[in-house]
Amino acid sequence: MREEKGYPLPLGVTENNGYVNFSVAVKPGKQCFLVIYERGADKPKEKIELLETDAMGEVRFTALPCQKLLDCEYNYEIDGEAVVDPYVRELVVQENGEKRGRVCLDAYDWEDDAPLEIPYHEVVAYSIHVRGFTKHSSSKVKKKGTFAGVTEKIPYLKELGINQIQCMPVYAFQENKQYKNYWGYGDAYCFAPKETYASTAHASRELKDMVKSCHRAGIEVVLNLPFSQSITPQMMEECLRYYLLEYHVDGFVLNPVLAPMEAIFADPLLKRTKVLVNKEEFQITMRRFLKGDEGMISGVIWWLKQQTKEWGSCNYITSHNGFTMTDLVSYDGKHNEANGENNQDGPDYNYSWNCGAEGVTRRKSVLELRKRQMRNAFFLLLMAQGTPCILAGDEFANSQKGNNNVYCQDNETAWLNWKQLEKEKELFTYVKDLIALRKRVEILHSDKPLLGRDEVSCGVPDVSYHGENAWQIPQNVASRQLGVYYHGEGKQESDCFIAYNMHWSEHEFALPALLKGKKWYRVFTTETGVTEEVLEPNQKGTSVPERTIVMFLGR
Repeated sequence: MREEKGYPLPLGVTENNGYVNFSVAVKPGKQCFLVIYERGADKPKEKIELLETDAMGEVRFTALPCQKLLDCEYNYEIDGEAVVDPYVRELVVQENGEKRGRVCLDAYDWEDDAPLEIPYHEVVAYSIHVRGFTKHSSSKVKKKGTFAGVTEKIPYLKELGINQIQCMPVYAFQENKQYKNYWGYGDAYCFAPKETYASTAHASRELKDMVKSCHRAGIEVVLNLPFSQSITPQMMEECLRYYLLEYHVDGFVLNPVLAPMEAIFADPLLKRTKVLVNKEEFQITMRRFLKGDEGMISGVIWWLKQQTKEWGSCNYITSHNGFTMTDLVSYDGKHNEANGENNQDGPDYNYSWNCGAEGVTRRKSVLELRKRQMRNAFFLLLMAQGTPCILAGDEFANSQKGNNNVYCQDNETAWLNWKQLEKEKELFTYVKDLIALRKRVEILHSDKPLLGRDEVSCGVPDVSYHGENAWQIPQNVASRQLGVYYHGEGKQESDCFIAYNMHWSEHEFALPALLKGKKWYRVFTTETGVTEEVLEPNQKGTSVPERTIVMFLGR
């Protein structure tokens, strides 16, 4: 096989002008061979020594004709040991467990596809595990547990109102730990889509198909790239650029402790790409407010109005690491016995409340309260400024039976049970309507920060806070109720008042006076969901039942 000199960068395998370039970093003094295999063959087709004398720095490289490499596989042999290319673009696993890279030369037609660039404040995100999203027999998709399975569920996502999916790790993570690595954290071949997430032999093509189909439906695709400590900052940046250019993804969820955030924000190629960071503060504050802890009003005010435009801080009440929404209101303690670690894994305190009975119950009063609390939680999430993110399955009360750490449960404990969708149509409709309401009322997803000031000299600040008395923030540490008045400076449906009562007793709320000619109309309550717009009889105040949220619009 005729060789060309090749080029040192980028590392990995690239195609150019009829040649495939192989580039790998090898420490000085080590012997290195490029080993080429026919697809699935046990014995090499060819071994080519990459000489240290021809290297640039520690990088050794060569180029081979494309026609000789169609659907071939490759590895490196360094000092007699088989080594998988750290930059491998497509990974294959042989029947004996041996891992190799695949030389993929198939051109992909993206047509006119490009990242969607939906503004942060207009995003309603949805967090999924690619396998768990459709692996269950009830998912009713043909290609369960795969990228193609996600594609089949796009009509469902559209109906719900989602315009962004956030995928847990989709790269080729290793699963040969003591316990099954279901989540995908830890060491991985970060440039290669996971082969078992594909219904075909080409995971890269199937992931591209998923991204393109999502974009056609107006849905962004964001990848969670947690990276391990073994990955260098340089490699992290290269990985982000690669997924942006090769897979047209819309953004990334990163761990700011490990990722080189300053360098990423300064990178000219990544400047218009969404970079999201998950923070627990919103989750903790809203969970505590939801279950009725005292002293939460100031924190709730803060998190209801926080947003960002340069980089994203996702709001979430539930995530993969912790209880699902229904488990949050059904369990006081974790139940991870099936994980095999004596229930010592997973967070010990989840700011959860079982509403009066632990786990499964038939008590009607408990079930009704749980239903109300889930509705309250969705409202707290979706009516806060910024970018809300829903955990997949929460909209139909998916349960993990109290397991708050399903990292090793690649089974029905962690997979979404879509039978619940039929049982919980009412909750699904509630969440769908709530998302639609957020999108319809502009001030609930403002394109600029709310400052609590009268910026346009109309006599009313853009946002203000009230209690039993208008214009007075509840000061008592025991207060569990808050009124929020949004004034949108003349925008359609600009005036909005939300009364939050997380207390176990009914409370009165003062309604702030509207500008001349407008009146308050009740449009939403967590008791029933969206209501027909009803003129509030008393324009000066309203009574809100225990553990209930009510929304009014001023017209």
